[in-house]
Amino acid sequence: MAITEPLDEDAAAWLADRCEVVLAPCGDDGALGAALERADALIVRTYTRVDAALLARAPRLRVVGRAGVGLDNIDLRACRTRGVEVVHTPGANTAAVVEFVWSAVFASVRPIDPLERALPADAWRARRDTGLAPRELAGLTLGVLGLGRIGSAVARVGGTLMGRVIYHDLREIPATQRAGAEAVSRDGLLAESDILTVHVDGRASNRGLIGAGACARLRPEVIFINTSRGFVVDRPALAAFLRANPEARALLDVHDPEPIPPGDPLWGLPNARLTAHVAAATVPAKRAMSRVVERVW
Repeated sequence: MAITEPLDEDAAAWLADRCEVVLAPCGDDGALGAALERADALIVRTYTRVDAALLARAPRLRVVGRAGVGLDNIDLRACRTRGVEVVHTPGANTAAVVEFVWSAVFASVRPIDPLERALPADAWRARRDTGLAPRELAGLTLGVLGLGRIGSAVARVGGTLMGRVIYHDLREIPATQRAGAEAVSRDGLLAESDILTVHVDGRASNRGLIGAGACARLRPEVIFINTSRGFVVDRPALAAFLRANPEARALLDVHDPEPIPPGDPLWGLPNARLTAHVAAATVPAKRAMSRVVERVW
């Protein structure tokens, strides 16, 4: 069994009790190649690309497990052609990503500026005045682009906090699965959302989904959050929008490419917050994703 990216220690130990486990970091081509020659199974996370070229180096491979939700880095057609089974852990990181999204929302709408020392009365009053938040969630509209497993969970939380929750999805979502959200057109979603959070899949048609045309429809004070796929966002277009609309906010946790290169147009913008693909980075989520070892076994 070859593992290319770190798993939860308990899951790795569970597997090691049952078979030979070889750690082959995806950045070490020599170690990976040697492991693939003998591997009956392969477990990856985010940065290992499983395609026809990799499969050709793994003549014994029977199953690939992804310790995660999406399968964007796995060529399913190539695996089917080779008769290689693919398993993953849908739902394992839902709670973690939902928490991350709402943490970003709260930090944008009601940032907390803690006191660091005792203040005299006049400075205390000034601090209270400058701490006056211009908006409350109860008066805002939450827009969810993609009402799948994570999007619907975000919408469900929004239903308890927001004035209105709307969504757009390519699929027809049964009313019983809409988490109380109202279906609108894509243009309507872009134009009406005070907070817009993206939860779409990795299909090719989603590349550049948030481009110049989409940005032109956004509200000038929108809070935009993307925890889905980096390639969904046209970064120069979003950067231009943020420069033109200083009251807008954007938080991007996923990027294309990763890591973000030095020349990225979003670096240095005061209303852009970039994080290192950590929305699912909780210990419980990592444990749940690592349990893919059981499906692989």
